[in-house]
Amino acid sequence: MVRNQWAGFDGAPMGYFLSAEVDFAELSGAGADAALTGKNAFGINLFQDQYGPFNDTELIISYASRIRISEKFNLRLGAGVNSNFVQLDGNRLSSEEAGDAVIGQYINSFAQMRVLDFNLGAALTHENFYVSYGMQQVNRGAIQSGDVFFERRATVSVVQAGFRQTLSENLSLATNFMYRDQVDLPANVEFNLKALFAERVWVGAGHRVDYANNFHVGFIWDSLRLGYVYEMPMTRSFLLPQPTHEFMASFFLFGDKTSRAKRIW
Repeated sequence: MVRNQWAGFDGAPMGYFLSAEVDFAELSGAGADAALTGKNAFGINLFQDQYGPFNDTELIISYASRIRISEKFNLRLGAGVNSNFVQLDGNRLSSEEAGDAVIGQYINSFAQMRVLDFNLGAALTHENFYVSYGMQQVNRGAIQSGDVFFERRATVSVVQAGFRQTLSENLSLATNFMYRDQVDLPANVEFNLKALFAERVWVGAGHRVDYANNFHVGFIWDSLRLGYVYEMPMTRSFLLPQPTHEFMASFFLFGDKTSRAKRIW
């Protein structure tokens, strides 16, 4: 995934996200039943964000265990190790940043900081819906080395839910909700709705409360998905009035091709 914010502004945020997931039930040939019968999965997430004088790289290695609690319900428990590497280019500090008591000392020089932390999560899943809770930065950035830009980080709580319903052979609807809470930032509430046509094309719209509206479109093949999101900040959010462009591509290497399209949320 590639995310470009405030296009045309020097130092505007540019984000890159790469993720790989392995469900051992799919590797063993469980086919369409892998989502119910599988018990173990691993994931690797790599995120790189450039904004102003900062270059932020984050690597998360995660494990999830699936517990089948009924014919159609699963409880999923997961944990992850989060390694964060932040670089600061003091030559790109703005006049406001140069006056900061902490990062201003690095003007016209370079600095690096490393942080090791942990994530925890749980989810209740069904063929047609899911509810989950996750906690990020559980240790609040206590394990750190290098130059210190900040003493501790705030723990982040994230609640997510989604529902999907097939209305006809060629039309399905899916909706998602997310609530993100962090002590030192305003709470973030986001939801979106998408329509999936013939299990091949989706179009949708979303809203981040008091921040932005977005529109998205995507295409689905047996082993490939492509998506695009166009996000527009709201006037009352006091954000820069430039749109954000987000491009996404995902590939399936294993598993039952006939069931892949139905996994879209």
